[in-house]
Amino acid sequence: MRIVFATGNAGKMREIRDILADVDAEIFSLKELGLKSEAEETGETFAENAVIKVREIYEILKERGEMAGTVIMADDSGLCIDCLGGAPGVHSARYMGHDTDYKIKNAAILDQLKGVPEEKRGAGFVCHIAAITEDGRVFGAEGEMRGSIAWESRGKEGFGYDPIFYLPEFGRTSGELSEEEKNKISHRGKVLRMMKEILSKEGIITIRK
Repeated sequence: MRIVFATGNAGKMREIRDILADVDAEIFSLKELGLKSEAEETGETFAENAVIKVREIYEILKERGEMAGTVIMADDSGLCIDCLGGAPGVHSARYMGHDTDYKIKNAAILDQLKGVPEEKRGAGFVCHIAAITEDGRVFGAEGEMRGSIAWESRGKEGFGYDPIFYLPEFGRTSGELSEEEKNKISHRGKVLRMMKEILSKEGIITIRK
C-alpha cells in the first residue's frame, strides 16, 4: 500500500508523515514520484479544489497502470478571515499572486485589519482533504482551526500565514508553535486524522497497533 499526497510542499509533507506514521503504507509526495500538478484550482470551495487535484493525479497514474494499491490524497486549505467575508479563503495561495512572498501577503493582511478591534479579528484555517482509491471512489473530510489575526507577525516556525494567526489558548501565533504542538491542533492535522479513520473503517488502509 502506498499513499501519494498531491503536494510538493516540504512543510506539509513533514506534518503528513508525522500524523500518518501509524498507517501501514509508504507515503510519497508528487516530487518524490517525479510528478507535478498542473490542475487549475477552479472550484468555488475547498472540497471542489481538493477533488480536482486528486482526480488529476489519479488519471495520470491510472494511464500509467500505477494505481494498484494506491490511495491519492490532496488538500485544499486557506485562511478565512471573518471581517473580510471569509477572504482570502480558497484564494489563499494565490492571494496577491502565487509567487508573492508570504511576508508581503501577511503584511498586507495586517494592514487591512489595522484598527479592527480584537473581537472582530476572528479567523479560521480551513482544510479539506479528498482521497481517491484505485477503484475511483472519492472520500472527503473537512475541519477548521479557529483563532484570530494577530496585531503583528510573530514566529519563524510553520509556513504561509502561520505568523499572523493567533491562538488564544497558547498565547502565541501558529508561527511560534513547535511542529509537535501545531500537529496536535492544526486544521490539516484534524482532517488527516478524520480521513485516516474513514479509510480505516472502509478497510482501505491498515493502522498499526
